Amino acid sequence: MKKKIEGNTVKWGIIGVGDVCEVKSAPAMNQITNSKIEAVMRRDAAKAEDYAIRHGIGKWYSDADQLINDHEVNAIYIATPPVAHLQYTIQAASAGKPVYVEKPMARTYAECKQMITACDEAGVPLYTAYYRRALPNFLKVKELVDSGAIGEIRMVEVRMAKPLEPNIITHQKNHWRVDPEIAGGGYFYDLASHQLDFLDYLFGPIVKASGTKANQARLYPAEDIVVSSFQFESGVLGTGSWCFSTGETSDKDSTTIIGSEGEISYASFGSNEITLKTDAEGEQRFAFEMPKHIQYPLIKQVVSDLLGTGNCVSTGISGARTNQVMEWMIG
Repeated sequence: MKKKIEGNTVKWGIIGVGDVCEVKSAPAMNQITNSKIEAVMRRDAAKAEDYAIRHGIGKWYSDADQLINDHEVNAIYIATPPVAHLQYTIQAASAGKPVYVEKPMARTYAECKQMITACDEAGVPLYTAYYRRALPNFLKVKELVDSGAIGEIRMVEVRMAKPLEPNIITHQKNHWRVDPEIAGGGYFYDLASHQLDFLDYLFGPIVKASGTKANQARLYPAEDIVVSSFQFESGVLGTGSWCFSTGETSDKDSTTIIGSEGEISYASFGSNEITLKTDAEGEQRFAFEMPKHIQYPLIKQVVSDLLGTGNCVSTGISGARTNQVMEWMIG
């Protein structure tokens, strides 16, 4: 297996050290063997310096070009909102440096394709931070599906309903996650992207999808409800509904995989429990402990892939497929 960086250590440069880098992702980079954070960048120099000091990192920048062209940095993690993913990926690829980019991969499928082309032409790998592909509870779902625990897979049902109070929408009018110019869409893009990407990992690409979107509560520019049907290359069929303006009574996050001999149910966020129901054995439940830094298992795969000792299951190619599917679903 060919190494994809020079040297024996992945030396990360991080662009955009905001909330996601406090616990979820970046700290793992300093805990994985042969991986370290070399430098960080944020446009606000004081915030970049503060992050670096608190996390024991020796260099910080307020200019992305300086970080990307730091000769000690040999891999780039882009942790900005999606509006900047394309620009920074092109810059990193031009500098000959591999890219690990936050999800969704970009605002549009067209931007994703440009990112893939830039990295292909530069000969550098591109990874997407769909970390559920490496978490123990989701791997258990994959194991159950692949082992035939519920027989032949017939269909998938995804349902997400989130209330306004208490809610995940904390800055409804101004938050970047509900501004399509910055994020590509609203909370559908932010949350359903994780769900759809994992289903891609389970069953292969979705080859057909359609849907309807609306902005029913009119609290922000993006859609707040999406209803869709879709079909996988494997022949499995699916339905999904996502609404972000319900009452508390309707709060729900559930994916159910239905087979010829049973079903598997799980939540994509919050709960780490899986329920297996089969005709032969009835109901079984499985619970899992999550890593402190939730992206640790996937970043470990990225490091192994860059060093030529393993493979990463979340790439630019797979990440782009999720953007394409979301565009099909919202028309």
